[in-house]
Amino acid sequence: MTPLGLLSDGEYATVARLAGSPADDRGESLGLRPGRKVEMLSNGGPGPVVVRIDESRLALGRGLAMRILVSKEAV
Repeated sequence: MTPLGLLSDGEYATVARLAGSPADDRGESLGLRPGRKVEMLSNGGPGPVVVRIDESRLALGRGLAMRILVSKEAV
């Protein structure tokens, strides 16, 4: 497992778990639940990371993105 915040642009992953209470609450409310597939759209430089879940795009702060653990997928 790797933190969501360490994925490169264009990589796909499946949410494995959310580490820590604040991540659980915020992540769950945004639809980041274990088993959901995500695509990293933008993870360059400082600022938020942008991911796609289904047809939605989410901008996540780096702190939250580092507490969401994912399993990378081969395309």
